[in-house]
Amino acid sequence: MDVDDLERRHTLATAVIRFDELRSRDSLADPDDPTGPRPLSRDEALELLALGEVIARRAGQGRQLTVRTARSTGASWAQIGRALGATRQSAWEAHRRWIDTQVDHPEGSGGLTEEEAAEARALLANDAD
Repeated sequence: MDVDDLERRHTLATAVIRFDELRSRDSLADPDDPTGPRPLSRDEALELLALGEVIARRAGQGRQLTVRTARSTGASWAQIGRALGATRQSAWEAHRRWIDTQVDHPEGSGGLTEEEAAEARALLANDAD
């Protein structure tokens, strides 16, 4: 199962729905009970693993977009860190790394232009909180 292919085919919502279907069936399946849910096939087990990665990628992307929104609306790095269950420093560093990776994306693939990256980096400025 190709995780990149699944990522192109699924939104976060559709990936979660399919993941939940497969995970539920996997947890309820009893190979000795022919009347219950059937166990996952190898392809389905691989799909479940790949869908977990798709969900993690999409959630991570959404997290950094929301960090940018929180910052642009005045949230401090300490507040953002608390919301993420992290320190202000680790929240700041994760967001800086995310900005840097977005500039490296090919044009039209959802990355940031140099101008957008400069605006995002301006939001990285230290704050008093």
